[in-house]
Amino acid sequence: MPYSPQYQAKRPVTVLAGSYGHPLHPILVTVPIGAWVASLAFDIGSRIAHPGGFLAQGSLWLIAVGVIGALAAAAVGALDLFAIPTATRAHRTALVHMSLNLLVTTAYVIGFSWRYGSYHHPGAVPAGQLALSVVSLAVLAVSGFLGGKLAYRYGVRVADEAVQAEGFDGPAARSRPSQATRA
Repeated sequence: MPYSPQYQAKRPVTVLAGSYGHPLHPILVTVPIGAWVASLAFDIGSRIAHPGGFLAQGSLWLIAVGVIGALAAAAVGALDLFAIPTATRAHRTALVHMSLNLLVTTAYVIGFSWRYGSYHHPGAVPAGQLALSVVSLAVLAVSGFLGGKLAYRYGVRVADEAVQAEGFDGPAARSRPSQATRA
C-alpha cells in the first residue's frame, strides 16, 4: 500500500499504544468516563438520600479513580496523537480533543480538592460542586464526540478497509448476491 497521511494515522508509533487495529486509548477512556458518570449519580443521590454523606464520600473516590484513569488514557492518547500527521483536520481535531480532556481532568482535580476538606464531615454534595461535575461531564461529552470523529470519520488507529473486509469474508459472504446482481 502506498504511503498516505491517513495510513500513517492508522499505525501505532509504539506497541505501548496497542497493536495495529487494537488501540489501547479507547478502552482506557472507559475508566474515567464510567467513574465520573457514577460520581455524578452519587452526587445527585447524596442530595436525595438522607443521610447522603456516604454517597458524597463515594463520589469523592470515584472522582479520584477517574483522574487516575484519565492520566493513563492521556498517556496512551498522546502516543496516538504522534501518529497523526500535523497540518491535517484530524490533527487539529485531536488537539482540541486533548485540550478539552485536559481541561476536564483539571476540573475534576479541582473538584476533588474542593471536596476533600469535608471528607470526614460529609453531607449532601453542595450545589457548586454538583454544578462543576455537570459542566465537566458536558465538556467531556463534547470531547468524546471529537474522539469518535477521530476514529469513525478520520479512521485514526482503525484498521484499513482491506483488513476490515476480512471479517466479512467466508462462506456466508460468498453465498450472498453481489451489489451488482441485487439492483
